Amino acid sequence: MEEGSAGEAAEENSIGSSLVVEKKTQEIKTLQHDVRAKEKLSSMDDDEGSGGGTTRPPEEMKGSCGSWIVEMEKLGFKADTPGDTAAACCQQKPSIYRVPEWIQGHTNRSAYRPRLVSFGPFHHGAPDLVPMEEHKLQAVLRLVKRSGKPLAEFTASIDEVVEDLLGAYDKLDGRWCGESRGRFVQMMVMDGCFLLEFMQSSRDYAPNNPIFCNHGHLTMWSDIQSDMVVMENQLPLLVLQRLVAVRDDRDPSAAQINNMVLGFLGSEYKTNDFESLGLHPLDMLHRSLCGPPLFHVPGEWEGTMPPAAELSEAGIHFKVSKTHFIHDIDFEDGVLSMPPFEAHDDTEKNLLNLLAFEKLHPGTRYEVLSYLFFMDNMINTERDVALLRSKELVENLLSSDEELAKLVNSLGSGSLMNPSSKLNDVQRMVKAHCKKPWNRWRASFVHKYLSNPWVFISLMAAFFLLVTTVLQTVYTVVPFYTKS
Repeated sequence: MEEGSAGEAAEENSIGSSLVVEKKTQEIKTLQHDVRAKEKLSSMDDDEGSGGGTTRPPEEMKGSCGSWIVEMEKLGFKADTPGDTAAACCQQKPSIYRVPEWIQGHTNRSAYRPRLVSFGPFHHGAPDLVPMEEHKLQAVLRLVKRSGKPLAEFTASIDEVVEDLLGAYDKLDGRWCGESRGRFVQMMVMDGCFLLEFMQSSRDYAPNNPIFCNHGHLTMWSDIQSDMVVMENQLPLLVLQRLVAVRDDRDPSAAQINNMVLGFLGSEYKTNDFESLGLHPLDMLHRSLCGPPLFHVPGEWEGTMPPAAELSEAGIHFKVSKTHFIHDIDFEDGVLSMPPFEAHDDTEKNLLNLLAFEKLHPGTRYEVLSYLFFMDNMINTERDVALLRSKELVENLLSSDEELAKLVNSLGSGSLMNPSSKLNDVQRMVKAHCKKPWNRWRASFVHKYLSNPWVFISLMAAFFLLVTTVLQTVYTVVPFYTKS
């Protein structure tokens, strides 16, 4: 009965909160309407008095909007200077976002949804993900029992940083805050324990366990790994750090947590002891692709570059770069070096979520956006894919080169080139190389006569005929002059 009463009370509080929000929203709309009406009347009076074109003093403007400013201040929005407002917003520092329609509308929507397990609040309770909740509970019980610590220690550790965790989620609805904060802490503990147990392959589960046994790891690994990098399905790595600290009786370093996640994601990149704790698994995937930040002086923006096949015709050679970082692309002495591009079933999903992260989270340097813009210029058709594959610059596990070309072109349509990116300068140098007269003539000749085998055969036949004719003429004329 008490649980039922508590539930009803919580529901009433939730409904009450919703009514208050609706009431405030309606009041704001009414105030805005009144303000617009007053401004319209004031402008009409000004026009009549001065013939139009006269701007009212700031004091009068402040007076006409005074009631609206007061109401906004009551709701927590400070009507201060732009700098103060920006500083106040930055204090929240969210890093996990819902992907808005302006991003989803032009891409594969399913890429932004987990398909097996939910992490965090945005997809918690989704009907198709609920079956994994019992396995999360199993993970909590096993981890707590193995540690020899009471569950209360784990929840208390998470509760100490709950404000930071709540602030990591952008536009989190009220059902996780306030009096419902305990539900949020419980969810963080369950999701964190599940992720730790699966990533570290604990062996004390039943041999027929569908998730945590060898069979489960073999069949579920790729799906769980894929769900870990969905933008809306992120779990702050602070949760893992706090749980491991209680479990092991010592505070793990940021590098230990970062590298544990990177290892599970299949990355060879390792963070050092000086790097900060990752925000979440998607942030770690982003770091593993981009590597340490580079100092680069921005140049003039270069939007286009010929595709790989045309670059080859212009005499440009290709080779594999020394690292796998996406910014490790260089052009020197007619040689373009770049890391291999790997394409598999989850490539589209991973890259779309990385693109969403860069578009929504300030400070990411837009390296994935610039890289995909560069690759979209490099690959137009399957002919470009085949050329790069022959140079070991593309590893294609998709069904065909044409499918990979379409994938890159699709991803490139939502990307952009950051003028401060090193790749912008590479594009400019490559384009300048192709514009040199000799390289232009060479490219034209190769494209016209050497790209088609039948045209090449005809050219060789004509050349052979010409040589034969010249030799025949020489042998005919030389004896005549010898006799003379």
